[in-house]
Amino acid sequence: MRLLLFTGKGGVGKTTLAAATAVRVADSGSHVLVVSTDPAHSLADAFDMPLGAEPRQVAHDLDAVQIDQRALVDSAWHELRASLAEVLTGSGVDTLDAAELSVLPGVDEVLALTEVQRFAADDRWDIVIVDCGPTAETLRLLALPEAVSGYLSNTRVTGRRSRVRRTVRELSRSVESLRALLTDPERTTVRLVLTPERVVAAEARRTVGALALRDIGVDEMIMNRMVPAPGWWRGRAAAWLRDQWRQQQAVLAEIGGFEHVRTVSHHGTEPVGFTALREIGTQLYGTAPPLEATPGLRSPLMRVSETTGGYELRVAVPLEQEAAIGLARVDDELAVTVHGFRRLIALPPQLRPCRVTDAEADAEGLLVHLAAEGMGG
Repeated sequence: MRLLLFTGKGGVGKTTLAAATAVRVADSGSHVLVVSTDPAHSLADAFDMPLGAEPRQVAHDLDAVQIDQRALVDSAWHELRASLAEVLTGSGVDTLDAAELSVLPGVDEVLALTEVQRFAADDRWDIVIVDCGPTAETLRLLALPEAVSGYLSNTRVTGRRSRVRRTVRELSRSVESLRALLTDPERTTVRLVLTPERVVAAEARRTVGALALRDIGVDEMIMNRMVPAPGWWRGRAAAWLRDQWRQQQAVLAEIGGFEHVRTVSHHGTEPVGFTALREIGTQLYGTAPPLEATPGLRSPLMRVSETTGGYELRVAVPLEQEAAIGLARVDDELAVTVHGFRRLIALPPQLRPCRVTDAEADAEGLLVHLAAEGMGG
């Protein structure tokens, strides 16, 4: 089973490209489910047919579903919240305060991801393609399993509340399983959609680094809405198109030096329905298998090598020039912050007695120097 997540800045066309990829994969003979976790729910618009909270067949070998996060919270979270409130009240917290404290941050998004996991475990589909929300929401969404896992590990249930313990334990196991799925490069990758604008491209580069911090790989970057190469055009409109083309080529060259990029031309009409989606899929993938990942975009998060008097720790986080990087030692972990996104990385055993002496960023990521003598850092 393969899980493919599409995300990008709002308005770049990720829903259309996710739907086009799903159509292309289904045409190749694989059974596909395309899922929308985007609150905007424009997947139904792309297929030009209504979709609900249960998978619906929209074409041969192609099903689609729009996850209703609010409904999931109403149905699945109520019992656990009541159980946690019971634990807190029994610990001496007032009933009203317990109800407030038992609201787990991001639970609706976690339940949406858990629903994606449920679909991914279903043998009916060979691949699940997810139309995620805009980039910032997706980064927060993909960070939640780790955060919720920590929250649950600190939730102590004692006494005779066996039902509560069982409920918390089940949710904890589900979240851990979800983390394993998202960070498995053989099963889960992200396709990042952008348009040929410098602001959008800068956000895309930051997103690749932020995803790498979560150990989630980007296997494709797709540049959408490219204007065609200018021909023997004349007039003001032609001059404007030539300027647009030059600017877009400049952005593409910058991104191209960072990652491999597929491109899709700007369409004169809105791409709605299977005919339009099939045309986009053909342009996007050509004769190549649509699930084939670009080689070399993912490397191990950490590599350790010995040096004279210590070690070098390579953290493979793609970094743009002048990236904002924060580095701190927290007990046996290294806290790495890139553009405001933070990840605690457990240090390998041989590095735990060492102290951090220096760090630098280069084209391969972050290189941390550690001295073997002494403790702390």
